[in-house]
Amino acid sequence: MKRLFTIILMAAVSAVSYAQESDAMKAAAEAAKAMTEAPKEEQKVKKPKYWSESLMTNIKFGQTSLTNWAAGGDNTVTLQAFIDGNANYKKNDLFWNNRLQLDYGFVYASSKPILQKSDDRIYLESKFGYKNARMKNFSLSINYDFKSQFNTGYDYLTPSVPADKYPEGTALDDLPNKELIQLWKDARKVKSGFLAPAYTNLAVGIDLKPAKWLSLNLAPVTGGVVIVRNESLRANYSMPLRDEWKDKTENVPTDGSQLKSARFEFGAQVKADIALNVNDNFKYTSQVVLFSNYLDKPENLRVNWDNRFDWKLAKYFSLTLTTNMIYDDKVKIFSEKDGLTRQRVQFKQSLLFGFTYTIASRQ
Repeated sequence: MKRLFTIILMAAVSAVSYAQESDAMKAAAEAAKAMTEAPKEEQKVKKPKYWSESLMTNIKFGQTSLTNWAAGGDNTVTLQAFIDGNANYKKNDLFWNNRLQLDYGFVYASSKPILQKSDDRIYLESKFGYKNARMKNFSLSINYDFKSQFNTGYDYLTPSVPADKYPEGTALDDLPNKELIQLWKDARKVKSGFLAPAYTNLAVGIDLKPAKWLSLNLAPVTGGVVIVRNESLRANYSMPLRDEWKDKTENVPTDGSQLKSARFEFGAQVKADIALNVNDNFKYTSQVVLFSNYLDKPENLRVNWDNRFDWKLAKYFSLTLTTNMIYDDKVKIFSEKDGLTRQRVQFKQSLLFGFTYTIASRQ
């Protein structure tokens, strides 16, 4: 009887233990099921960034002061500002690159008591293109560019002392300052202005990139418009006659009103861009543009060649050398050396020290 009681007791304990274990397993299973069925926290998906932007600002200052300087010379102050902004778009096989460059500067010299413009440039370039993996180092592109200047530019000629107001032998420096300034202003000769001239082109072709630092654009189909808003300057840029004056030989005005303000050009363009970083402190950029006009003397190329050397001296300071060369057989320039107005090579060089700051978007 005692043995039977012991067996019954052990069976009861086992049943209770099994029931407890079963309940625990059931609870664990339910908990696991609840965890698996619980809503998962969505991971934040990083949005693709298609645009990249950069902005470089550069302000340069120069000054010369002479006191009892036997060799002579002028006291001068020079100020120049430069902005280079880029906004580029890239999505899959499409790209759209935009660049805006603005230059403006002036110089004051003690021998000429007026501000003289030393630099003035507006350059906008926009390129839309298509490239896929099979195209390797070239892409199809449409390129637009615009060039002009902000305001009026002058040739600063030396004025004469009014003979009807001052005795013979009176020097310019002897005149009252207010009258002297006005004489210098009156002696200026207008050379350029906003949209006088302005060049705009739309080129269709291909882009080649034979090296990381070199880009070539070949555009056999290029249409452009040359604009000269100022009537007195139109003859200097070989603007065509207005239709109403083409068949007339008498009483044709010569002040520029007889010429059109715009000239259409159609031809081919080759553009080469170089961007070479020698090291962290020295950068060289260059652009060469050659244009041939199918409609008028295609053998006479229009040449624009810009060079820029930037040498970083400290975190925010740099030394910059720029050169600009232009040859256009449609542009006629007067020179006092030979007294002729004809086609000439134009060249400009600038070397300045200044403050530089660059803002760039992160990828």
